[in-house]
Amino acid sequence: MPKPPQRLSFACLAIAAGLSAPAAARDDPPRGIGGGWTVAPSKDGQGCFLTKVYDRPGETTLLLGLDRDGTNHLTVLNANWSIEPKQSLKLDFTLSKGGYARHFAVGLAADGKRGFVTSFEPKFPAYFANSRQLAIARGDTPVERLPLDGSGAAVTALRQCVARSATTPRASGDEKAGSDDIPRDPFASGSGRKSRK
Repeated sequence: MPKPPQRLSFACLAIAAGLSAPAAARDDPPRGIGGGWTVAPSKDGQGCFLTKVYDRPGETTLLLGLDRDGTNHLTVLNANWSIEPKQSLKLDFTLSKGGYARHFAVGLAADGKRGFVTSFEPKFPAYFANSRQLAIARGDTPVERLPLDGSGAAVTALRQCVARSATTPRASGDEKAGSDDIPRDPFASGSGRKSRK
């Protein structure tokens, strides 16, 4: 496995900045895939999330997001963890056939749990799909060992969801409109008080 760049995608940083990772799905109901996996479109319509909750202390939640542009973001949350939001972390991620040593992640809090979010190279979902387990460590301290049973079918469903999101019309301007006194682009020169309409 090649060593990925040590930077987070924009979507990853957006989640770390305060978006609730599990709540990032749209109102569409999550679709069960089997093996405890569910898939749902992301709220921004740019991709989809694969989710699994593990029955263990703190109910670890794993989310793998995939955007239409091929970027991905992995989020892991647990109610017992004390990671501070926006805390910088270096974690070791080990899959069945390789891993990522001292990989950068950012702390976040969502739905009463704390955890971290990170992103990997575009091939990561394929590695994830072909692995039996994802082990995460912080130096010599184990963080989690998550079985990935059914991850192959789950990643296939995730990719299909992303492909469907590419053909789904986005919300119209009327649905997105907020207050009429907010400019469509408040950062454009001479934006004044132009309406979003």
